[in-house]
Amino acid sequence: MRIGCEIVPNGALQCSRAGEFFTSLSPEARSDFQSLESLNDYPGSAILFLEGETPSRVLILREGQSKLSINSIGGKRLILGIARPTEILGLTSALSGNPYEVTAETMYPCKISSLSRQDFLGFFVRHRVAYQSAFREVSLDYSRACEQLRTLGLAITAQAKLARLLLEWCAGGHETERDNRFTIFLTHEEIGECIGTSRETVTRTLNDFQHRLLVELHGSTLVISNRSALERYAGNNLRRDRAS
Repeated sequence: MRIGCEIVPNGALQCSRAGEFFTSLSPEARSDFQSLESLNDYPGSAILFLEGETPSRVLILREGQSKLSINSIGGKRLILGIARPTEILGLTSALSGNPYEVTAETMYPCKISSLSRQDFLGFFVRHRVAYQSAFREVSLDYSRACEQLRTLGLAITAQAKLARLLLEWCAGGHETERDNRFTIFLTHEEIGECIGTSRETVTRTLNDFQHRLLVELHGSTLVISNRSALERYAGNNLRRDRAS
């Protein structure tokens, strides 16, 4: 089952805006960068790169969304976040040349531009001020990773983890005087992979949240109908975690 929600937040981890590398470039630098790119279409569920691979090209998500995940030797997956348009995928590895630390997979058909890593590094030689934008993006990636660890490590129950995840997602959704609503194309299994729990637990917890009138599901839209109660629910668990 898929619950619907267009993750127009910066994905599963809401710390700050990501994908702003290009907004701070000068028109000249932006034009130079575009001259180096080639645009390609990718189908859904396409593996863009695997963790452990050495980067040879730099990928920029132009349209669509991409899951970023890490995998255990036993095949267990943890989704770290959802990349949105204008994000540079695997930026840390692109800058350092070290193997990718994550796997990137398209969620549905996407448009992705690419350029060689050599051209990418040469761009910074010509436009040194762009380093500031790149470092800002890397810093945001680090902050999002810390937020993921906070959700997984400080919340002792699946209910608390899911509550925090929904609150993070709703930060980029549509807010009215009565509720918050958003859409996301993740299965219950994939949501479980965001918080380190099973599909069955996610389904059971969402049903419980609906019974408690915390959230509502309307087709492809998830509505947080009682945000303050959901915040208290997550916060109470957090206080117990810290007290222990």
